[in-house]
Amino acid sequence: MTTLLSLGHGYSAQALARLLIPQGWAVIGTTRRPEKAESLRKAGIEPLMWPGDLGPALARATHILVSAGPDAAGDPFLVAQPAIAQAAVHWVGYLSTTGVYGDHQGEWVTEATPLTPVSPRGTHRVLAERQWQETGLPVHIFRLAGVYGPGRGPFEKVRDGSARRIIKPGQFFSRIHVDDIAQVLAASIARPNPGAAYNVCDDEPAPPEDVLSHAAALLGLPEPPAIAFDQAEMTPMARSFYSESKRVRNDRIKAELGVKLLYPTYREGLAALMASD
Repeated sequence: MTTLLSLGHGYSAQALARLLIPQGWAVIGTTRRPEKAESLRKAGIEPLMWPGDLGPALARATHILVSAGPDAAGDPFLVAQPAIAQAAVHWVGYLSTTGVYGDHQGEWVTEATPLTPVSPRGTHRVLAERQWQETGLPVHIFRLAGVYGPGRGPFEKVRDGSARRIIKPGQFFSRIHVDDIAQVLAASIARPNPGAAYNVCDDEPAPPEDVLSHAAALLGLPEPPAIAFDQAEMTPMARSFYSESKRVRNDRIKAELGVKLLYPTYREGLAALMASD
């Protein structure tokens, strides 16, 4: 049986599982929380507690998806169980981030752009990318933009009045709907190209305040108040996101994988979230 071992089975991996399970795939998903195991079973996913022995799951796996966050030592699964590098699998997907490119002051980046991260988070991802590439496994790197989708959209904050439009001239973020992540991964599984890296983002990088304004318009609510970046109260992590501005190109997922985005801009994506709400 074709079996996906999902290391760090999170939001994006769940979306891929929803595509694969109806096609007859088995999916094994790791979790650290016993209470999450039952929800995985209900979704048709075999839970695997982590930390634990991956050996039996690796023996069954034909494909591996890695979405656990790294730290200064790199990928937690490879660090804890380097025997993963001996797995006999057809495809490995590593979910990285466009943060590996660092700050480009609003200019465009592609997969060929040098990796110059400016945050510890981006530096850890560069290390983990390299660790997976050095395993010799058929690794594919997917550099995700900001992920949104069901349960992860701007509407709740706009509705409850807590949303703020942070204004920083020249600031651009790229985004991607979780269902488009899933179809990119499925397309790569169908057309493997070990060693390839793909930017996974939509067609329209945009200032974050534009997205909030559009969300408010869809809800029929007033625009959230605008606050200058240097006057805004933010967590250190939120502020770190504003230290990088770039527009990310997605040509490769279209040309090489034949992907046609379900939600080519945040407008289509937010409209779909509204409809599902």
